[in-house]
Amino acid sequence: MTVSLEQLRRCHFAVDLGASRTRVYVKGMGLVVDQPSVAAMNTRTGALIAVGEFAQKMTGRTPDYIRVVKPISGGTVVDIEIAQRMLRHLLGDKIRRSLRRKARLRAAACAPHDADPLAQRAIIETLVGLGARRVELVDTLIAAAVGCGLPVERPEASMILVCGAAATQVAVLSLGSIVCAERLPVGGEAVDNAIVQHLRHEHELMLPNQSVRPLELALDGNGLTPYGPASTEIHGRDVTTGLARSVRVDTAAVRDAIQTPLMSVLDGIGKVLRDCPPDLVADLADRGIMMVGGSALLPGFDQLLREATGMPVHIAERPDVCAVQGIGAMLEGRIEPLVLDPLAA
Repeated sequence: MTVSLEQLRRCHFAVDLGASRTRVYVKGMGLVVDQPSVAAMNTRTGALIAVGEFAQKMTGRTPDYIRVVKPISGGTVVDIEIAQRMLRHLLGDKIRRSLRRKARLRAAACAPHDADPLAQRAIIETLVGLGARRVELVDTLIAAAVGCGLPVERPEASMILVCGAAATQVAVLSLGSIVCAERLPVGGEAVDNAIVQHLRHEHELMLPNQSVRPLELALDGNGLTPYGPASTEIHGRDVTTGLARSVRVDTAAVRDAIQTPLMSVLDGIGKVLRDCPPDLVADLADRGIMMVGGSALLPGFDQLLREATGMPVHIAERPDVCAVQGIGAMLEGRIEPLVLDPLAA
């Protein structure tokens, strides 16, 4: 996935296919799509009924012949055909017509760090189906670092933590490249599942599909620390009787339930720091860690990292769109490359 800035400047649009949301940046227009990566299908006719926000609202509320699917999992396209149809509807006729006017349509896409060739091929095939004649892949870590304003082109360390829905990526960057990185199969969805399992086992309560995020927000700004609210009321369905029921949940128990996935993230950070050259680790003592991605907004997550690592931890201004904004800046030519010319003999 080594692609030059000159090649990216020739691209006309960029796509960030996330497990949670899909974002599209069109050159000269900016961010035009920011919608959930969800599609609703009619299994009888094969027709696409809804995409994005509307399809997400249909989750768990559809009759048997309507199926709500997620064609993207962990940054990997698992159903190319549905992903293409979803992107066409998200872009709309007007934007697609403007893109089709390009003589040789080029696209760029974010790809997870160390994505295998099959996953890279799936991303390329998805965009080729939209009419792209050439697709450039950019490492999500590089794109997110550029998008949040880290000086990745300088000979000094920058550490970034990309907190996605299905995976977490952590890396140390210097001179415009990744020095060492780790990709963990733990993300916001793992935290959601930990909360759901806790309520099911401890309170025999089953949550609706769209109730987990409000539960996390109920933990307040100090959610992962003892300074948050003592308890919160949760509405759901009784596992045994199937009737609606409300329970008051001790937030300290919820914090304990989500410690396991969060500890995996801390282990990944520790491994990257151990593999990193000592000079760069010394830089990080002052510069700290930059958090991006939708799950970076989990209440109290940054404070947990500060206490565990002893390093400064910062959350990007708009952490959820850093990757697509970074690749968009490369498309627009706002990033100047660091030229390392060979010395004359």
